[in-house]
Amino acid sequence: MNFSEIIAAVNNFVWGPVMLALLMGTGIFLTIRLKFLPWRNLGYALKSVFTKPDPQKKESSGDISPFQSLMTALAATIGTGNIVGVATAMVLGGPGALVWMWISALFGLSTKYGESVLAVKYRETNSKGEMAGGPMYAMKNGFKNKTIGSILAVLFSAFAVVASFGIGNMTQANSISGAVLGTFGIPTWITGAIITILAIVVLLGGIKSIGRVCGVFVPFMAVFYFVAGILVIIINFENLPAGLAQIFTMAFSPTAVAGGVGGTVIASMLSAMRWGVARGVFSNEAGLGSAPIAAAAAKTDHPSRQGYINMTGTFFDTLVVCSITGLVIASSGVLGTMTEAGKLLSGADLTIAAFESALGPIGGYIVTIGIMLFAFSTILGWEYYGEKSLEYLIKAPIAVTIYRLFYSLVAFVGATTALQIVWDFSDTMNGLMAIPNLISLLVLSNVIAKECFDYEEKVIKPERELRKLGKKAVAENK
Repeated sequence: MNFSEIIAAVNNFVWGPVMLALLMGTGIFLTIRLKFLPWRNLGYALKSVFTKPDPQKKESSGDISPFQSLMTALAATIGTGNIVGVATAMVLGGPGALVWMWISALFGLSTKYGESVLAVKYRETNSKGEMAGGPMYAMKNGFKNKTIGSILAVLFSAFAVVASFGIGNMTQANSISGAVLGTFGIPTWITGAIITILAIVVLLGGIKSIGRVCGVFVPFMAVFYFVAGILVIIINFENLPAGLAQIFTMAFSPTAVAGGVGGTVIASMLSAMRWGVARGVFSNEAGLGSAPIAAAAAKTDHPSRQGYINMTGTFFDTLVVCSITGLVIASSGVLGTMTEAGKLLSGADLTIAAFESALGPIGGYIVTIGIMLFAFSTILGWEYYGEKSLEYLIKAPIAVTIYRLFYSLVAFVGATTALQIVWDFSDTMNGLMAIPNLISLLVLSNVIAKECFDYEEKVIKPERELRKLGKKAVAENK
């Protein structure tokens, strides 16, 4: 085996059944440990996202608003996986993979909540007066055994820095340049130059600049893609019942068949489970430890408040955006279509075909624009993850400035070159981030539970009582 084959084999193991079982198992454990409060309070969490902070309430120190923190995390989370990954999962695992994506996301809510709570609780202030937090600080400050905590923190940070260049940068830039070349015929070097310039402009301003851009950019791109997807589903509505039937049948069937206009997809329940969970975790990043780094920058008065807000990132990413892609494909009838080369249509091509089934050539433009927006936002979000991880390893402020510039220039390389070995290596690092993070979540699960129950008693329950009294008073006045 050559080096490239070794990296590919390691990558397949890292993202294989054992890791997926650990990720799902941790989510299930935390859901039960927290008495299903992340599920029960999902409505409260969603409402909190769109509620402006009370100006009279004193907040603890932070760099950006809770909403901007969530948008920064979503910027990194909502990427090409929401368009390409879902399509790939539905080809390799059948339409039933979508159900397992939903299931993984439900338990991922508790994982993302726990990560974010620890990130805020154990965050520090750096030499510039900015917040620095994430799994590495939870390991360093939360573990009773400081040696083990420090070792895990260094490993996590190193994995995150390497992963940021590949999965968070080069692969995204390459997706943008490839989509733009295929749809608009613009050379990859021009696209790469534009990405690099835009990245430098935004990233040199640090987290406040990233937060401002993502606070506007992410909601726009998500709504744009959501509305376009709903339009396709409405146009193909007569096919939706059959598509939904296939989704749920294949999710739990030992062996099932789904077909489109030119071929068939055969998958088993285990195949649907594996690809659904894998693409779900890869898309929403619950358990990988990346999103909590953004959570730590938020202005908030309680770790659980930001925990609930950042938890909704999993909801928006998988249960909304990924679902739109899946339902568009399921209702289009193109799943199972063969290419001219005799292969099953997959990835971005399958999603484009699904959109074009209802909207014609405009559908292809929409998917291309979606890839451009989603991928560029991922580049911004992951830069912050890599920056904060590097900051943990190297305290010199100049290292961060050099990293920002180098990171932006690497986007040009990614846009113009397909370096599969680099992508596989960074993908492996991305998966390896989960190991120290999951250990941290399990070791500090009592801390997460204490914060969760404290917030429930001191904040959520009193707020509910006030609402009840308010409704009672209104009813009596009538």
